[in-house]
Amino acid sequence: MDGEELTEQETALYDRQIRVWGADAQRRLSKSHILVYGIKGTVAEFCKNIVLAGVGSLTLVDDRVVNEEALSANFLILPDDNLFQGKTLAEVCCDSLKEFNPMVRVSVEKGDISTFGVEFFEKFDVVVISCCSLAKKKLINQKCRKLSKRVAFYTVDCRGSCGEIFVDLQNYKYSKKKLEENIDCQLEYPSFEEAISVPWRALPRRVSKLYFAMRVIEGFEDVEGRNPGETSITDLPGVLKLRKELCETNSLNESQIPNALLERLLIGTREYPPVCAIIGGILGQEVIKAISGKGDPLKNFFFFDAMDGKGLIEDISEPNTGS
Repeated sequence: MDGEELTEQETALYDRQIRVWGADAQRRLSKSHILVYGIKGTVAEFCKNIVLAGVGSLTLVDDRVVNEEALSANFLILPDDNLFQGKTLAEVCCDSLKEFNPMVRVSVEKGDISTFGVEFFEKFDVVVISCCSLAKKKLINQKCRKLSKRVAFYTVDCRGSCGEIFVDLQNYKYSKKKLEENIDCQLEYPSFEEAISVPWRALPRRVSKLYFAMRVIEGFEDVEGRNPGETSITDLPGVLKLRKELCETNSLNESQIPNALLERLLIGTREYPPVCAIIGGILGQEVIKAISGKGDPLKNFFFFDAMDGKGLIEDISEPNTGS
């Protein structure tokens, strides 16, 4: 992301932001390239935030057609059949995002992201994926890690009143201010597969219950061959069976994954716009920090539950993978 300075037009447009995080951070943003796969309400909020912040380009991948569920939380889709008929979700959202900031190049890539070669991801500085299976998350993360350059990788999922963000910045160096001086810092991140493979018994006692519950639901969908969100309350017996097996394997008390929480995740397949705004806002903030290299990044999971209004950061990694 090194290279040209900000143009006069960019300096004028992003004047307020430059006053907050500096010209160098804004230059890095303006030269950055973001790839997003899976566009529901939370990702729509994220895309709006980074387009307004002034990234260089945003590429959208989502070949699904617009349906009633998409309309319920994705504000980028205007409620007019004539405007999205025959278009994919990515194409409809692309048209809307271009209007937020004409200086950002917003485009669409068609196809199944899991079939894209490693070289495809080399064009990007950040990859954000949502609405995809456990296997696809692992696969895309692995492809990003095979590149010679560091590509920041994020997954985001919002189920009803709950949300989760995962971050992999690999070997990440950044600076932060302490008193009046800048301090250079470094963090080592595990991949998504490495993180979720950490034995539960090795985790701190007070890890968010939502972390365990999301792994159970995700595992259930994987075993059953379901797409994310293709669950209902009728799946509860199978989910409880899997919870029991996972808890026995990991020496974890089943009370750490309450029935009520699993029920909410099974039923809450639709997103709530207020939760989308919170999760999408946090994700946008984290991506901006990763691109600019300024400020403490999140490591490596973030959870939000609207039932108690709390946002929790959990470092889920092997003991030797630290700061």
